[in-house]
Amino acid sequence: MAMLTTTQITAGLRSAKGWKRAGAAITKTVKHKDFVRAMGYVQQVALLAEKMNHHPDIDIRWNTVTLVLSTHSEGGVTARDIELAKQINTL
Repeated sequence: MAMLTTTQITAGLRSAKGWKRAGAAITKTVKHKDFVRAMGYVQQVALLAEKMNHHPDIDIRWNTVTLVLSTHSEGGVTARDIELAKQINTL
């Protein structure tokens, strides 16, 4: 799968609300009411990621979850990253 151009990433992020470009990745930070809800959200993300066989980097800080998507084998953002971001937004 080929890396997306800057123009393609920008266009893809228009339909993946809340996601931002961060170097060779896209990222989103989500705050929850408490740690348990943050962990429940991470579990839902994990199930989606496993289904797509495409896994984000996840940082959990009490009630705050930061997700980072990049296709490491391609060295940057691909269509798979945009698609997973959109799927995560449905949670």
